[in-house]
Amino acid sequence: RKVIWAGFFAILFASIMSAIIIRLPVSGTEPFNVALQSSLETVFGNTWRIVVASIIAFWVGDFVNAYVMAKMKLLTHGKYLWTRTIGSTLCGQGIDSLIFYPIAFYGIWENTTLGFVILFNCAFKICIEVIMTPVTYAVVGWLKKQEGEDFYDTDTNFTPFSVRD
Repeated sequence: RKVIWAGFFAILFASIMSAIIIRLPVSGTEPFNVALQSSLETVFGNTWRIVVASIIAFWVGDFVNAYVMAKMKLLTHGKYLWTRTIGSTLCGQGIDSLIFYPIAFYGIWENTTLGFVILFNCAFKICIEVIMTPVTYAVVGWLKKQEGEDFYDTDTNFTPFSVRD
């Protein structure tokens, strides 16, 4: 939860800084700055939709991912890690894509393009999760051995509005 909130605030900070940078007055004594300003406005001027979409999709998708992962661990009694990682990715990244792309690009892209990109992005993320499953098993096994513990979120408060454990 804390990592998700940190990422949320990092994206928010970056978006605020981008907005400030394109609104700073241009130095007329620097011809390069005058020429560069219109390019900066083109690149960063309409990113508010992408930033808003990123923040909302990141926030919702990552909380869904964490929740599904934890609940599936309880349901599988800590077994079948691959089902948890792939299942939580399917849910979390599916929600992420269903939120991000329409907010960021609806009305800019054609609806068929939007739908294709959503489906492709979900499939791509799930494929990456499947490909990385052996690495995940190795890392999780190593961490459990190093820490000597295996955590189960039986009493975890999954409300996204809390920063405390």
